[in-house]
Amino acid sequence: MPDSRANDAMIRRFEKELEERNSAAQGIIANAEDNSRDLNDAEKETLSGLRTRMGEIQSQLSELESFSDEAAKVSARMKQLDQAFTTARRVGSGEVEYRSAGEYVLDQYNASMGDRTAAERIELYTRAAAHQKTSDNAGLIPTPILDGVINFIDAARPLVGLIGPRPMPAATWFRPLVTQGTSVAVQGSAGAAADEKAELVSQKMTISKLTANAVTYGGYVNVSRQNIDFSSPGVMDTIINDLAARYAVQTEAALGTNLDASTSTNVGYGASPTAATIRAALWTAASTVYTATAGMGRVVLALSPGRLPVFGPLFAPIVSVAQTGDGLSAGDFSQGLIGAVAGIPTYMSAGLGTNKAFLFSTAAVEVYEQRVGTLQVTEPSVLGVQVAYAGYFTPLRLVDNGVIELTAT
Repeated sequence: MPDSRANDAMIRRFEKELEERNSAAQGIIANAEDNSRDLNDAEKETLSGLRTRMGEIQSQLSELESFSDEAAKVSARMKQLDQAFTTARRVGSGEVEYRSAGEYVLDQYNASMGDRTAAERIELYTRAAAHQKTSDNAGLIPTPILDGVINFIDAARPLVGLIGPRPMPAATWFRPLVTQGTSVAVQGSAGAAADEKAELVSQKMTISKLTANAVTYGGYVNVSRQNIDFSSPGVMDTIINDLAARYAVQTEAALGTNLDASTSTNVGYGASPTAATIRAALWTAASTVYTATAGMGRVVLALSPGRLPVFGPLFAPIVSVAQTGDGLSAGDFSQGLIGAVAGIPTYMSAGLGTNKAFLFSTAAVEVYEQRVGTLQVTEPSVLGVQVAYAGYFTPLRLVDNGVIELTAT
């Protein structure tokens, strides 16, 4: 049969080219995303060319793989036929079956008398077949890798996205905050009956400043060139995506830590809470938040995963008069908006501390961010590539009473 090595070599070459072009496309897209912009015309044209070539490669790979499969089937069938013909020529059949014990005894007798055909029939009938297992031909068993790499990490940032990151202005910056406003009152101490020339009330405005500093988050991995060239799926994309996801997890956790640092008075919903005690706690906390922020921003409830078994069963996703439109669904267990309690949008975030629950106004907290993105440097001496992912992220709490922790007390 023709040598199939050329066919296999071409398949490997196409697979490597397909991986390279896919990596190039992902690099173009990642570069645009890191700079928070759309693809430009040149990048679109490059991606179009890569897509066209990748389609051509896929078509040729399908043809070559189909041919290789058919060739393997033909080869296996030819071996089976050759074995069957050899056996048939010698004993007349691929299998030996005796219709009676007498036939078997007669063949044994004839074989003992030197009859070769009878001896071969007896041998074929009694011979234990050699069992061929995958362990006997490990070199022919491929190791397929299906789809992408499974990586259980949730890179969502529900609370960061809710507040909305602001551009990082500098390494250190200040936010002015009014701590005492001016005053307005009825003219004169006697109210409306006071003299027109009575002195008005006067109070100065006091403005303090909040200090914020850029905090750097990042990580890196040193990857061998061989690992990059021979891994499939490409290990470099997998590593970069994981670094970006870890950055998201850490920055969401930084915001959760900032919320937990509030010195405002906690509001308890009871060690054995009911829907009524939780609603009462939320109304109390909302009152405090309104006083601190004068109603600015949106009031939201944030729960850590550990609080779902407490809040969830008390607020089934059923609209009724008693529940006033409340409802948390067990099916919405991922990070983000999971329903409403007492009409307050409720978010679940894994970035919050264990068994934490907060009610806060989006006007009471700000987040600042500047992503550095992916950085790469080649190390020729060890044939490696060092890749890093980083960014600057700082949460800033403007007023303590704008963030209220809800506790099981």
